[in-house]
Amino acid sequence: MQTIRFYILSVMLSVLMPFSGYQETHAAPGKTFTVVIDAGHGGHDPGAIGKRGKEKNINLKVAMKLGKLIENNCADTKVIYTRNRDVFVPLHRRAEIANNAKADLFISIHTNSIASRSSQVSGAETYTLGLHRTEENLEVAKKENSVILIEDDYKQQYAGFNPGSSESYIIFEFMQDKNMSQSVDFAKMIQRQFKQGKRIDKGVHQAGFLVLRATSMPSVLVELGYITNPNEESYLLSENGSTNLAQCIYRAFRNYKDGHRPDNTDIKNAETPVQNDIEETVAAIEPETTKTANNSTVSEKPVFKIQILTSGKVLSAKNRAFKGLSPVSYYKENGLIKYTYGADTNYNSILKLKRNKVDSKFKDAFIIAFKNGKKINVNQAIKEFKKNK
Repeated sequence: MQTIRFYILSVMLSVLMPFSGYQETHAAPGKTFTVVIDAGHGGHDPGAIGKRGKEKNINLKVAMKLGKLIENNCADTKVIYTRNRDVFVPLHRRAEIANNAKADLFISIHTNSIASRSSQVSGAETYTLGLHRTEENLEVAKKENSVILIEDDYKQQYAGFNPGSSESYIIFEFMQDKNMSQSVDFAKMIQRQFKQGKRIDKGVHQAGFLVLRATSMPSVLVELGYITNPNEESYLLSENGSTNLAQCIYRAFRNYKDGHRPDNTDIKNAETPVQNDIEETVAAIEPETTKTANNSTVSEKPVFKIQILTSGKVLSAKNRAFKGLSPVSYYKENGLIKYTYGADTNYNSILKLKRNKVDSKFKDAFIIAFKNGKKINVNQAIKEFKKNK
């Protein structure tokens, strides 16, 4: 029975895994930065319903105002909307729009609710992809994912994923999301702006949102406020409210875009042709510093590792999620456990290891670097490797 259950999880993961064709996570200097703005729900899917309004309309108004702010103030940015009118767009199609555009950032805008329509719960929160840590976060994800039930082919499209079943969310425990750190960074920026904009800051959270699972770039889902709170609903429906919310997200967007452009080096990431050239021209000489098997060994030279998996908790060394790779190490970042395989001061060796042993098991694996026990920019690490060859 356990073997069958693991097989089902493997099938669901393969269907829900992000597209792997898009490698860069930031716009390169001189390249147009593309942001996809996703107004949640729409058409025959109203989303949450308050006493006076519907979530789909609030989402769309804020999304359009946000897009206009970016279009009017960021000449180097292309804005794409998953919808710009009251139409229904399936969850998987929203992610496809972003992936097909090779977007640099995905922002999904939603409005929260709870069962009681007289509740005084209020405030804004931002989610990134991950395994929920509280029942409240799980319920938010269940509510947003339930939209797939009105899609005609949802059983085939989502590999039998049941948005109402807690067991279905086990798949989000084993993530291979190379964009998670950037997503969390952006989410924190949004919440910081909400707080400055006099909104109640309900923080940054993780949960298993299908629309984020299928995107291949840094992605967040913003819950603007609670439509089931009469006072909050009035704010969300007002022109001042929607304008303030759009401005908060816009300011966070500017901070993110300006702060996450890579430096102008000749190496863009661990999979570009420039780096392939490094492998061909640098002799594969055993480094003076011995190979590092785990994070406990500190080297003055950059140590390259292959990140294969991210989880919300520490997994046992024999966990099936590692697909037979051993030994596996881990480090902690932004409250997440990130697992690595291999460790070497020779970049060529770690690149060959990735291609020969890891890529067939973890198609979204990527190379990272540490120096003196601290994670550093991999581009800078490769430049140092070339310099010291």
